[in-house]
Amino acid sequence: MLGTEIKKARKKQGLTQKELGDLIGVSKSSINYFERDGRNPTLDHLLKLSEVLNLPIDLLLGLDQPVSIIAEDEEYKARISSKDMKILNEIKLYPNLYRRLCDDTKRTVKLINIRLK
Repeated sequence: MLGTEIKKARKKQGLTQKELGDLIGVSKSSINYFERDGRNPTLDHLLKLSEVLNLPIDLLLGLDQPVSIIAEDEEYKARISSKDMKILNEIKLYPNLYRRLCDDTKRTVKLINIRLK
């Protein structure tokens, strides 16, 4: 997962593996290993990656994902954990469940909980 985030952020910045390696003080092959999850960066390299790629470490680690929330014609920025995002995406695969959760969240969650017991 970390490797995917590094690669995605590197490409977004328009950097090659060699350029990123030069910026954080490692070889191109080290960046390649990082991106393939073959080796994890040291804490020092993780801090440098965060700085160079202009990403908070938690986002780089895939712990949080930025989301936009639109409510009453105003847009808010928030962050949601990857785990919660995965749950939301799975729920959206079931339109009836998603609609019931949106219409009556508390009651639907209680019903699901009862069924799980």
